[in-house]
Amino acid sequence: MLGGLCFFAAFRLLAAAPAYSSLADVRPVLEQPAERLPTELHNADAPKWSAFARQRDRAIRSRLEQGDLDSMVNLLLYGTSFTNQPRVLMEHLTEASKSGVLRARVDALVAGLRNPGNNQRLVFLQHLLRNRGIDPNDARESGTFLYTNLLRIVQERKMLADRAAAASPVARADDPASLLDRASLFEQRGVSLDTGIFPEFTVEQTLRDLKQRGVLREGQVARVAVIGPGLDFIDKNEESAYDYYPQQTVQPFALYDSLVRLGLAKNNAMSVSILDISTRVLQHVRQARILAAKKSGYVIQLPRDVARPWPEGLIAYWRAFGDQVGAAVAPIRPPAIFPGLETRAVRVRPDVVLACEPADLDIIVQHLNLAATERFDLIVGTNVFVYYDSFEQSLALENTGAMLKPGGLLLTNDRLPEVRGGSMRLAGVTVVPFEAPGVSARQAIGWYRKQ
Repeated sequence: MLGGLCFFAAFRLLAAAPAYSSLADVRPVLEQPAERLPTELHNADAPKWSAFARQRDRAIRSRLEQGDLDSMVNLLLYGTSFTNQPRVLMEHLTEASKSGVLRARVDALVAGLRNPGNNQRLVFLQHLLRNRGIDPNDARESGTFLYTNLLRIVQERKMLADRAAAASPVARADDPASLLDRASLFEQRGVSLDTGIFPEFTVEQTLRDLKQRGVLREGQVARVAVIGPGLDFIDKNEESAYDYYPQQTVQPFALYDSLVRLGLAKNNAMSVSILDISTRVLQHVRQARILAAKKSGYVIQLPRDVARPWPEGLIAYWRAFGDQVGAAVAPIRPPAIFPGLETRAVRVRPDVVLACEPADLDIIVQHLNLAATERFDLIVGTNVFVYYDSFEQSLALENTGAMLKPGGLLLTNDRLPEVRGGSMRLAGVTVVPFEAPGVSARQAIGWYRKQ
């Protein structure tokens, strides 16, 4: 029974290969005032649109390498798999430079890139350097590149902080949707694969809210998709930046887990499509499926720094994570530099892994051409659309709508521009408070409905 379900889920996706959106698909987006469109799309016909879509797809995919270089900086500052030097916060770079800690970290990473052993992250970055014409065996050349790359990030972060201060509107208590306004802050930045548990908690809280409101019903969800789930290389935030365990993806399994926990989907009766442009993410999931076909589960490590205040609801979610898709296993022991780290790990069942099917798809200019009966009940995309400008976000919204059933939902933590005549409308917002000792913040997920 399980094998049959997984086979047919895979067959449906293979039969519906990603396709570039046609001019008719994006017509509502292109009928906006000319000042909102790229110049090359003024009075666009089918050939103009086709050329634009393919050029934009190439440009978007080229940003992945820049995101990988961002991750190289995160590893340099926070990594513990190649050095026992103290971690360096971005705001403490000057002190770390004066004390020699930064130099020691650079030297250690240079040595690791020269001889990466079986360290997945170092092996990948070694290949990345070589692809850019840099010899990892040349300590001076690779060290200079590490410093230059770090300086780029420092300058970029200052620019982003200035942009956020100037452009970001203040969230208003009387307008929950204002929490979704993030002004395309990363539209000129590399596309990063950062991931972690925090968005998954927010998504589960939103799903619970949707069930309580009657927007989603018991057992309603059978076909879901995740856009850009990410790969845990090492996060840009110190509180969730770890590299002592193998790379992992979390969101597809977390979404499956939450839907079953809330009774919105039935265990062993759901398929999850993973839509991504990153070959690293896609290959990672494919390898997990190969192992799952041999009855091997997928292990997710879940570290938590107890010194940092978490809301009680988030702690409860962390403790329950995975109980619907697998079982607890012994976690990897963290290095001594993390004395206050509480750890747990979950082994996801093979049948759940096999229910997750990856597809190489650029949501800005592509979608799956699905039969009406095969369209998704629910699509989730968190911390994805902030990397694109408002025009690209409008395209993404329409491409998402093309894959949803009537009434189907897209959940995202970004406000996406709706267009007249388009298929998607913001139907509501769920606000999730993050209240803990010394912490008071709010996160929000908007739910866009297919008309």
